[in-house]
Amino acid sequence: MFLADVLGAVVAPVQHPAFDGRTLLLLRVVRPDGGNAGRSLVGIDFVGAGQGDRVLVVDEGSSTRTLVRDEHAPVKSAIVGVVDFVEVGREILYSSEGDRGRRR
Repeated sequence: MFLADVLGAVVAPVQHPAFDGRTLLLLRVVRPDGGNAGRSLVGIDFVGAGQGDRVLVVDEGSSTRTLVRDEHAPVKSAIVGVVDFVEVGREILYSSEGDRGRRR
């Protein structure tokens, strides 16, 4: 799993049936401190995330195929959580409330 920022939606009017009725989001992978980790990808949203959210992504085909309930679906990445904060040691590296750098 890894962290990513949601950049926006991906609309594909012609797509594999496994994606029917599902929201696809464009993601930028980030380090725990929010720095760019250097890659972007498209993920299936399972949690109602939106643009600007920091999310938890599982990037493993069989796990995502389990979520879509189709063992033959051409899927890999799934958004499985919206992140409230990231804490390393006692320091908040990211907070959806903006308290970055605060110590707990």
